[in-house]
Amino acid sequence: MTSDEAPTPPGASAVPHPPGSARAEGAPVTGAAGAAHPGGRAAARTTSRDVARLAGVSQAAVSLVLGDKWHGRVSPGKAEAVRDAARALGYRPNLAARSLRMGRTRTVLLVVPALTTEFFARVYTGAARVAAAHGFGVVLYPSPEGIGPARDPFDSAAATLDGVIASSMAADALTTLRDAGLPLVMLDSDPGDHRATATVNLDIADGVRQLTTHLVALGHRRITHLAAEVRSWTFEVRSRALADALHGVPGARLRREPAALDIDAGLRAAHAALTGPGPRPTALLCDDDIIAAGACKAVRRLGLRIPEDVSVTGFDDLALAVAVEPELTTVRLPAEEFGQAGMRALMAVLDGHPAPAPALPVELVTRGSTAPPADAPGNAARPGGR
Repeated sequence: MTSDEAPTPPGASAVPHPPGSARAEGAPVTGAAGAAHPGGRAAARTTSRDVARLAGVSQAAVSLVLGDKWHGRVSPGKAEAVRDAARALGYRPNLAARSLRMGRTRTVLLVVPALTTEFFARVYTGAARVAAAHGFGVVLYPSPEGIGPARDPFDSAAATLDGVIASSMAADALTTLRDAGLPLVMLDSDPGDHRATATVNLDIADGVRQLTTHLVALGHRRITHLAAEVRSWTFEVRSRALADALHGVPGARLRREPAALDIDAGLRAAHAALTGPGPRPTALLCDDDIIAAGACKAVRRLGLRIPEDVSVTGFDDLALAVAVEPELTTVRLPAEEFGQAGMRALMAVLDGHPAPAPALPVELVTRGSTAPPADAPGNAARPGGR
């Protein structure tokens, strides 16, 4: 038996059976590998040696293939032969024994600021899928402090975890976990912050550019940014990208109205933007779909129409984006692929390889909440004639 295999489990013959049953009459007993043995003796558990023998390769090759570390070390044909042999024999590596040998817990912590939207649930789904392919589990930790300082949920993360992935958190909020000496992969974070072992991002700036280009092409020049009132790299990027995209556009007038990340805050911010002094904005560009949903409520409560009087855009493409009427023009973020990319980066770090640092593309989704601004002279008037 190698260190990847567990001891043979007790035979089924130890379980009592009523008289007259097939087992009581001395029928063959099926072992762990599915082989029948007369006299009630259970078969030995299938080992990596059995897989290697059937596939015609070494045990080392079996370990590489089933550990997903075979690329460039085992030919594709032999890798497929190993997988076929493992399936045929019903072989599963003993991950507990492997973890003891390698000094790993095979557990990753995924820290998120909240579970109030499905975005982070989809990030988890993608991360967990890649982790499972490598024999790792993922513990999801919604930080009680939001994007603020995250506590070590285990009191001794270094003894419990192999690494940490943090999504949409500031690096300085993870001091406790980082001090444990664990590899830290940051998602949606400043790539210039070298406190992280690796960084994986979405191309947030390009998403804002796509939205801005869309509004400008429709003819909008008076745009108010309903900006998330959160100190975070990702929202700072959105503000800079919007200002840069409008720079040099003739007649463009950009205003900013801060809003917390909830519907009521979006409503209040949009109301302030639409009723404040000066010409009314013809478009509200919101930092996420939740703020945009609140903005839509404010527009309707003021007796205005979307998109005839005011265009509204979101960001994220949550389920909420198609629950409002009209449906939101927004930017779709590939959350599941984002989680996958983050976990691949962590797996690379754990294997001693350079971690990829991609910026995943995002996509503008145009729906019914945007249109050209009205040409009527009164369009710049305030609700109620002000």
